Amino acid sequence: MELQKIILYYGFAPVADPETMKLWQKTLCESLGLKGRILISKHGINGTLGGDMSALKKYVRETKQFPGFGKIDFKWSEGTGNDFPRLSVKNRKELVAFTTPDEITVDKSGVTNGGKHLKPAEVNKLVEERGDEVVFFDGRNAFEAKIGKFKNAIVPEVDTTHDFVKELESGKYDHLKDKPIVTYCTGGIRCEILSAVMKNRGFKEIYQIQGGIVRYGEAFKDKGLWEGSLYVFDDRMSIDFSDEAKTIGECEACAGPTKNFVNCANLGCKDLVLLCEDCAAKPENLICKPTHTRGRSKEMIG
Repeated sequence: MELQKIILYYGFAPVADPETMKLWQKTLCESLGLKGRILISKHGINGTLGGDMSALKKYVRETKQFPGFGKIDFKWSEGTGNDFPRLSVKNRKELVAFTTPDEITVDKSGVTNGGKHLKPAEVNKLVEERGDEVVFFDGRNAFEAKIGKFKNAIVPEVDTTHDFVKELESGKYDHLKDKPIVTYCTGGIRCEILSAVMKNRGFKEIYQIQGGIVRYGEAFKDKGLWEGSLYVFDDRMSIDFSDEAKTIGECEACAGPTKNFVNCANLGCKDLVLLCEDCAAKPENLICKPTHTRGRSKEMIG
């Protein structure tokens, strides 16, 4: 049996006809036997796919032929097509639903009004040079940070990306507007938009990690500024960058260490509950509580 992998990627470039691109991508993936999720908008593409390595390599070669997609950073990780229930290719107004489709400007080079990209080593250098002045700002849903985040990072109180604009306009982060802020998310796509949204609201010095947590973790494993596990939006639920990864998550039932999310047992509920193995075996713990920070198992973001 051929080795299988998962790829995570995004690319910002003008797409004149998103519907035609959707049909092309769907046909391409079906011909290669790939499963996963792809979103397409007038600003570009965002996807996570799993399947045979040879099929994924062909997919990458074909997709890079589109003008502006040649620069896409395809991130490879362990997994299979079976980590996804099916193939889904959809058109959206936004690649990530910040409810701000007109706040970013895009050309073939990517987003033109976002934060400055820093490679993983440049992130560490910035911290070395400016110390505690540097603020790490989590660009993900709050529940993701329960099992992994950058040390001393600010984690906004958001259940979905829809909440970020209201959160930023609340005034609670105004004291950070003159500080160097490093935004971060799983693969980088959310920070492409978040950094532009923050700049548009008066945050002066905004950075984003090139390739997101994935590239930083690959570079420094668990010996850098990241700690814990990385939440991912497929059946794997989380990944570690080494066997030295800390377990920073706390079981919602007993407060013991864990990194394992399980689906809420309520029919129709898509929320996740963070439980240790012992507590997950008790049916009464499989119901999310009113104070629960929501985690959505089927959301499509990177």
